[in-house]
Amino acid sequence: MAETKLNVILLRYTPNPEEIVAQAAKLCYSPSSVEELKKQVESKEQSHFIKKLTDMRHLSPIEHVTFTFGIEGISRACTHQLVRHRLASYSQQSQRYVGQHGKKGSGFDFVVPPSIEKIGKKQWFIEKMNTIQEWYDELVTMLGDKGESAFEDARFLLPNAAETKIIITMNARELLHFFRVRCCNRAQWEIRAMATEMLRLVKQISPNIFKEAGPGCVNDKCPEGTMTCGKMDEVRERFKKLS
Repeated sequence: MAETKLNVILLRYTPNPEEIVAQAAKLCYSPSSVEELKKQVESKEQSHFIKKLTDMRHLSPIEHVTFTFGIEGISRACTHQLVRHRLASYSQQSQRYVGQHGKKGSGFDFVVPPSIEKIGKKQWFIEKMNTIQEWYDELVTMLGDKGESAFEDARFLLPNAAETKIIITMNARELLHFFRVRCCNRAQWEIRAMATEMLRLVKQISPNIFKEAGPGCVNDKCPEGTMTCGKMDEVRERFKKLS
């Protein structure tokens, strides 16, 4: 068992995403055939048209574009928040089928909150994780150490800090919403770091769709009202430079 760090990998995405969005949007207003539209879109630069769509908030065509991420080095506490975003597909490593043995394997990895390190209690935290590992291994043995029948109940001892791995697929419109909520300074630190890295990766693929993506204050007033972090200028500058 060991401390683990966030790792976000963009596994797959819709090829030529901005062409697909442009084709879908123009189909709504054009008498041309699908094949004719395809040729028209492929022959032109679409950045201006994509900007026009996003400015108009005509976002349904953006739903035709999807991105799939592989994420590891995050805690169960983080994924409990993540799966609340229901317009997405998730596949998560199971603690029922994947044992977290310390005796037969490396044990469960875990995430250490920065606040713990800041107050000088990182080693104390690691010691507590080691104690939980001992409890887990003991309970697996008591339950007969017979695979999932033991793991499914022994996992009740594992902490929210336990590392997990997950694959996520979201369409671009849902990603815009996800970034608006989870890149915000008011979001929990771990999911904020994950969302910001996801945004950095998709901006490389589709810079026009995600040009103004980020927390709600990036291109509008802060949506948090009296709960604002008060750092809107700083936040805007940071996401403007994100690449």
